[in-house]
Amino acid sequence: MNELEEEAAFEGADIPPERLAKSEEDFGPLFESFHPAQYLAGEDPVYRTQRGAAYARHGLDMLTLLPKASVEAVITSPPYALEFKKEYGNVDKSDYVRWLLPFAREIKRILKPDGSFILNIGGSYNPGAPSRSLYHFKLLIALCDEIGFHLAQECFWFNPAKLPAPAEWVNVQRIRIKDSVEYVWWLSPNSRPYANNNNVLVPYSADMKRLIEKGYRAKLRPSGHNITPKFQKDHGGAIPSNLLIRGNNESNSDYIKTCRKFGVKVHPARYPYALPEFYIKLVTRPNGLVVDPFAGSNITGRAAEDQGRRWLSAEINLEYVRASGIRIGLNPTEFR
Repeated sequence: MNELEEEAAFEGADIPPERLAKSEEDFGPLFESFHPAQYLAGEDPVYRTQRGAAYARHGLDMLTLLPKASVEAVITSPPYALEFKKEYGNVDKSDYVRWLLPFAREIKRILKPDGSFILNIGGSYNPGAPSRSLYHFKLLIALCDEIGFHLAQECFWFNPAKLPAPAEWVNVQRIRIKDSVEYVWWLSPNSRPYANNNNVLVPYSADMKRLIEKGYRAKLRPSGHNITPKFQKDHGGAIPSNLLIRGNNESNSDYIKTCRKFGVKVHPARYPYALPEFYIKLVTRPNGLVVDPFAGSNITGRAAEDQGRRWLSAEINLEYVRASGIRIGLNPTEFR
């Protein structure tokens, strides 16, 4: 059977509850042949594609229905603990760790042993003061010490298009500088998650291209790095740093234009497509399952679809889910 025939063979098949409690190891390659919507048998998605499905439901509910050790990556950006409340809902700093840990426990359960939990989270200021909150650092410590995650690497998303905030400290009193960097915690159930940085190489700099062409004299640098002739080898690109420079200004994007055309609500907090795309390439294999329990406008699902991965997304607001169908070419007025 080819991939499409295998998917068709299982189309419409129910997964008994006792199977949901088992892991991929109990069934081997059988898991890879399921359309991921079958993991949530009896739950109707708002829409589905050949590789994935989007649900209008609480993300924690969806996570509890997934089999253990069945997911290659959870890539998500939950609501931040911001001082000003957003229409999509965000939790106070004092409650944030307690609120997110139940999600984290389920995420650790459903991840494969070499799977990855990619968590984008932004910092914020303390109420009424020009000092920073530590809530996101407290969360990281809790994820490792209480849930048992390993921190594979701390990464940073630099958004050149981010506006100065808070305006009082940055624009009015001029006592702080623009905060343009958000954190991306790369976590895993063990210390060696699957990853291949050959899949995310970036173009060589002009200096590196010149070095490859003209050669480099092998020597021990003052820093202690031993530069060998292997340094001259052309690997097709440079290894990217853990600072990801990705702009996030899509005021005239096709998503927003089409939302306005059909009169559906635009999700107000969208991270750039390039962010989940980067991590999908880095930490997942073809046809692996990618999950986003805080899907918003389902950018993660779209990136997974484009990269040949299976995906599931949950967003509690039905209007946002309907609008997210635009990202994969659906008319939001044609489904519930």
